[in-house]
Amino acid sequence: MARRIMVLRHGETLFNAQQKLQGHCNSALTGRGEAQARGVGQRLAQHLAGRPYRVYASDLGRAMQTATIVCGELDYPADQIVPEPRVREFSLGEWEQRTIPDLLAAQPDLLERRDWYLQAPGCEPCDGVRARLADWLAGLPEDEDVVVVSHGLTGVVLRGMLLGLDEEATWQQDLPQDAFFIIEAGSMTRVDCTPVLEPA
Repeated sequence: MARRIMVLRHGETLFNAQQKLQGHCNSALTGRGEAQARGVGQRLAQHLAGRPYRVYASDLGRAMQTATIVCGELDYPADQIVPEPRVREFSLGEWEQRTIPDLLAAQPDLLERRDWYLQAPGCEPCDGVRARLADWLAGLPEDEDVVVVSHGLTGVVLRGMLLGLDEEATWQQDLPQDAFFIIEAGSMTRVDCTPVLEPA
């Protein structure tokens, strides 16, 4: 059985809704974010049926919260989620908790680059994030699928590494919160998911 790596982003958070940058700081999922996580979990269950797998999540609260909801849909014990600091989001330095509209008002040329987040003073270097991701990947088992709940920017870099993308192609990728990506043998499939509201 060829191993598959399934890359998820956490659901929408309060800071996402407020257009605030998070980085290593945290905010809880919104109701929409919880619905996104349930939808991802239900679609993921279809792709994992009958296969051995392990669930990893960034140790930041929003990713662990998402993973717990996803695992509820998978009937996977939440206490078996592996908290993994090596897949946490970039530190965004001085821009953490700043709003995107305020940053763009002060520096309108930021959007000329898809990786504009990395221009933050004190931002964690991309090479450092790649190094910690490579260290994590090197220790993964080969005989079971891997589900990883990560973040927007770190998830983009992880997918780029697994696909062998160059810098430009890496940062052209989407950052969805209502989809996940299945990566197997150097190819990637996007699976879009419909958010699922909690029963009344």
